[in-house]
Amino acid sequence: MARERWVPMRSLGTFPVRFPTSEDTQDTGWHVDASFPGPDADPNDFLSWRVNVGSQGRALLALFLFSDVGEQDAPTRIRVGSHREMARVLAPAGEAGIAVRALDVGASAHCPEVEATGPAGTVYLCHPFLVHAAQINRGSAPRFLAQPSLYPKVPLDIHNPQFPIEIAIQQALC
Repeated sequence: MARERWVPMRSLGTFPVRFPTSEDTQDTGWHVDASFPGPDADPNDFLSWRVNVGSQGRALLALFLFSDVGEQDAPTRIRVGSHREMARVLAPAGEAGIAVRALDVGASAHCPEVEATGPAGTVYLCHPFLVHAAQINRGSAPRFLAQPSLYPKVPLDIHNPQFPIEIAIQQALC
């Protein structure tokens, strides 16, 4: 039954490559990935795209490690449990959602932080509301990561949850 819920992945999406540096790259802020363009969205500005409580257009946040990633190799920082905080922030905005630029990810600042480390081939499948951030590569080799989108075939149903993502959203709102 779950197979009918997801669009098969046909691409690995974007490849954020991080090269070693000691300089601030100015792109390491905490965020939730955008899901859909709103009526005021600029197609060239993904911070103007939106996220809503039903996770329209995004089933999972996926991180595929294509190189070994240790603590110095720019692992993605993850706020554990932040998906629950973001569900509560998103709920009042309903279907319209909130532009990524305006989303209050500070509501998750108290959440513990972990890093997505591991050998090449490691895959992290995360809740789409998970607050995460890049960081500077202080290692000695480039870090290769893919962020493919996993799209739902049908909208997620947080009012009649059957799958872990839907259940997690509903539990956060109770």
